[in-house]
Amino acid sequence: MLNIANYNAEYVKSKVPEVFELAAADSIDDVRQRLSQYAHHMTFETFDDYDSLQQGSIIRVRDCARAFIFMLSRRSDDKAGFSIAGAVWDIAQGHSRPDLTPAFYAELLHLLLGIQGRGPGTPLVDLLLTPSRMTGREAAIDRSRQLDELSLEVQLRFARYSSGLTEDAIRRREARRTRMLNIFNIPLETWYDWNWQVQHILRDGDQIASLVTLSDEENRVITSARKSGLPFGITPYYLSLMDDEPNDGRDRAIRAQVIPSATYVEHMAHLGDDRKSCDFMRETDTSPVDLVTRRYPQICIFKPFNTCPQICVYCQRNWEIDDPMQVGALASDEDIERALQWIEAHPAIHEVLITGGDPLAMSDADIERILDGVARIPSIERIRIGSRVFVTMPMRITDALADLLARYRIPGKRQVAVVTHVQHPYELTPETAQAVEKLTRRGIKVYNQLVYTFFVSRRFEASLLRQQLALLGIDPYYTFNAKGKDETVAYRVPLARLLQEQKEEARLLPGLARTDEAVYNVPGMGKNYLRARQHRDLISILPNGARLYEFHAWEKNISTTRSTDVCEDVPILEYLQRLNAIGEDVSEYDTIWYYF
Repeated sequence: MLNIANYNAEYVKSKVPEVFELAAADSIDDVRQRLSQYAHHMTFETFDDYDSLQQGSIIRVRDCARAFIFMLSRRSDDKAGFSIAGAVWDIAQGHSRPDLTPAFYAELLHLLLGIQGRGPGTPLVDLLLTPSRMTGREAAIDRSRQLDELSLEVQLRFARYSSGLTEDAIRRREARRTRMLNIFNIPLETWYDWNWQVQHILRDGDQIASLVTLSDEENRVITSARKSGLPFGITPYYLSLMDDEPNDGRDRAIRAQVIPSATYVEHMAHLGDDRKSCDFMRETDTSPVDLVTRRYPQICIFKPFNTCPQICVYCQRNWEIDDPMQVGALASDEDIERALQWIEAHPAIHEVLITGGDPLAMSDADIERILDGVARIPSIERIRIGSRVFVTMPMRITDALADLLARYRIPGKRQVAVVTHVQHPYELTPETAQAVEKLTRRGIKVYNQLVYTFFVSRRFEASLLRQQLALLGIDPYYTFNAKGKDETVAYRVPLARLLQEQKEEARLLPGLARTDEAVYNVPGMGKNYLRARQHRDLISILPNGARLYEFHAWEKNISTTRSTDVCEDVPILEYLQRLNAIGEDVSEYDTIWYYF
């Protein structure tokens, strides 16, 4: 049970009194100097006496001391508009700081404990893999036994979550589909006609409630979203993936993917027609011509089709998509040709990502016309297509479409690849598997981009997805930390949780099942790779407990002129409280505090 009452000034002082004795100085500059020297001293002492300490404690001291020293600097104060040194100084002197929340005290306490090599949490690997005094074959056999136990533990964690490929899930969905066929009064072959799916996108809350059980809150937000003119819709196929027993939680991620939260609806409704403020990635600043976005040297984004069969709630482009399968979403011939000519005039570009919107929701004829235009450009070596139809409408991948896409593949000269977005194992179905197989057997690679949201962030939840994707022939490509968009705060997860997941969970999978890179999308700059600490700095902990990161541009080692971007994260304590509310044992996440 998570007890936030402990996180206050007196409790923190009682746990690390020596730190606050040092902080009882005459000036804030003295506080900076004393605490920095303290952190340096703890690091030196730990590494000097390393033979008496566990490796995990040594690394914890190093990481926490490094983070603390950086946060104590004047530059960090200026960037953050808040002073960690000043807060510690006030706490030491007993000054009232009503602005400091339990989430702030929780971060501060765990940081100071970490500098001393203390703090909660032991990774699963450390619990099950222990050093052996044996050598040779005996050591290998003992190590293998421990690895068997670790692998078994991972499989037990996987068993907590539902996959859409299990026999039980397939039976449930077949029964629900049969019920929907009767309600729509159509035969099975009509259900598998993607045009029928598009023509019957579900937008009305009462109609959706007649087909699947909705909570009162879900019905309310759907109604509110439609009244506010927000883009919303669900394909009949995707609705059939939802359960009749939502309280069981199997389909939590599926519902959250398309049914907006109340905070999302309220925020977007307040904006009205001013949705351009939701352009988190500042695409308008990197669009040299209509329909084209370019952030990197050899690739550009081409957006000829500005809609999808259904809208992901946290869509990056929610500011420019009006509704699912909106009439007129296909760009004009003139704009398409102008964009293609611009790309052709820049032979440094060797790859085009066709996205939108979902370009595979276009007709075959329109897809062919777009691909013909891209393929005519001599410099293009790879055509990449971004599409979520594998999940929202897998029957769209017909043999005819697969043959069409394969026509543009020229081994050794031009590659065709599809990047999809499967969010949870429960989204996977035999229909998804069939759609993927139609492409891969024609030599078209399929990759996945996972957005790491709250609804897929439980222990080993994303790892199970990676394992199953790889078995279907979908290579994990990117795992995105959910963007820091104000309207999607209900979906965001602390960066520390994704770092923890990569190290303590994904790392236990075979290499070909964890080929994805964990990244944070920096506004206006693009992908910041999280595997390396030198791509970012933790500069402060704000009064609300949120960590403040300074992200460096991808080209920082090439150009010295690019600025950085400062982004506020989600408070870890708030995230743990949400996990606790859905029944998670938050003690399993204790090491989250020590990922920076």
